Amino acid sequence: MRLDDHLPVDHKLSRMYRFGAGLMGLILVVFGILGLLDGVSFLSHAGERIAGLNTNGALSTISIVIGALLFFGMVRGGNFASTLNIVIGAAFLLSGFVNLALLDTSHNALAFKMSNVLFSFAVGVMLLFFGMYGRVSGGLPHDNPYWRSRHPQQAAREEAARAAVATRRPPARGLPQH
Repeated sequence: MRLDDHLPVDHKLSRMYRFGAGLMGLILVVFGILGLLDGVSFLSHAGERIAGLNTNGALSTISIVIGALLFFGMVRGGNFASTLNIVIGAAFLLSGFVNLALLDTSHNALAFKMSNVLFSFAVGVMLLFFGMYGRVSGGLPHDNPYWRSRHPQQAAREEAARAAVATRRPPARGLPQH
């Protein structure tokens, strides 16, 4: 049994999940490729500046792998893309905090600078936004599939009420027939 079996698949929301995964994946893959093409050593603590961010071979490789994983989420779509965006977004936020603590130390193996930390926070928040869009809210509309999966009895009552209204015939209009 999978953890997200109870979550509904909503095709309109899936577009948002796919867009978020694809956009962030594209940014990461381009950054990683540019970093590898620069030819910086794999674990250089100094790194090289690429597109305003510092990188080394390890960070470039990790960026390409994570970007490819996000592309896979974009292709798969649905709840998988949403959950993947949430998990990777949280990992980016955690990475930002860890690398913030490691700045200017000998343990900074990915050659992070403050711009990388800020980028990590920004990508993490954006991925969390894309992943949670339409899934997490204090006031989801009653036609939202996540609200319906969390409130099945009330959703069934509302659906029955809508069906009853749809099958009722409007009163006849015009002159009464004698």
